[in-house]
Amino acid sequence: MLEYSQVVLDQLVIHHIGSHSDAEDNLFSRSTVKFDDDNPVVDILNNYFFKSFKNEACFSFFHEDDLNNNVMYALATKVFNDASLFYDASVNIANHLYDISNHPMIKGGELYIAYFRNCVIDGEVTDALGVFKSENKETYLKIYLKEQNFELGAENGINVKKLDKGCLIFKTEYELGYKVMSVDNINKGSEAQFWMNDFLRVKPREDNYYFTNNYLKLCRDFVGDVFNSDNDVPRADQIDMLNRSIDFFNKKNSFDEREFERDVIRQPEIVDAFNEYKNFFETEKELPLRSEFDISKSAVKDEKRNFKSILKLDKNFHVYVHGKRNYLEKGFDSQKGLNYYKLYFEVEH
Repeated sequence: MLEYSQVVLDQLVIHHIGSHSDAEDNLFSRSTVKFDDDNPVVDILNNYFFKSFKNEACFSFFHEDDLNNNVMYALATKVFNDASLFYDASVNIANHLYDISNHPMIKGGELYIAYFRNCVIDGEVTDALGVFKSENKETYLKIYLKEQNFELGAENGINVKKLDKGCLIFKTEYELGYKVMSVDNINKGSEAQFWMNDFLRVKPREDNYYFTNNYLKLCRDFVGDVFNSDNDVPRADQIDMLNRSIDFFNKKNSFDEREFERDVIRQPEIVDAFNEYKNFFETEKELPLRSEFDISKSAVKDEKRNFKSILKLDKNFHVYVHGKRNYLEKGFDSQKGLNYYKLYFEVEH
């Protein structure tokens, strides 16, 4: 869990990253930004930099041969060991980002590199190095007084309510590649991979968030690939399985696979099919699964949006099913030649 209410913005430098595809050069500030102690912009910047990191997903730097060959890991280590190297490291970070930003959809923009003190991550107080990029500008109205009349103007600026791209590197777990948090609110397609895979080169950190997220993905994929209509499983039963799965994770604080099989999957033959699919999933997806772990509520919240509980009946009806499978009955009307669902309820709202 990330806490930044007492964070101190110790150093900040702003560079401009050119558009690689347009052959634009980088523009570098000559020095770091100087702030007065009571400058209100500091609080605005802290909120801008931190508030987009809403979930608890953490990563760590990696390299196939030697962790020290990871560019961002090496640069972060230099800064953590000697804060006087902050500016030089910021130039190297900017050049590294420019070199790998060769997808034509990646825009140029401002690059903010910051050093923070008093960050709290998972209860530990530590320093952090932040790298943030803003690519999109918005138009803002400006009202000003001229000769006792209010007039309007327009300016382009950055919306501080939404960070485009960013990462936080925490000065902890050095040997494991540090704790890293990352966000990309702009690129969602293939070009998005450059931030995580090419610029940062990070992998998911194996913690409770990771294990919770993996198991929920397993449940969702099992219903999609095995417990489905191809195997004569009615859609209502598929939804019921998804609802029971997410409900189990919502109500429990810790996960026990035997309890999950008993309370959620229930039928021995389906348990066997689930375990067979679990072995396939773990090998095919290369996602480690554990039979016991503490459940991350943040991971449940993030993954819950992917659990679809809707019965789509032709193009006429969408039925949202939240539970009580025995209140839903399917049949066939031979006179009309149509399928039907019968819904039972206690109170109409």
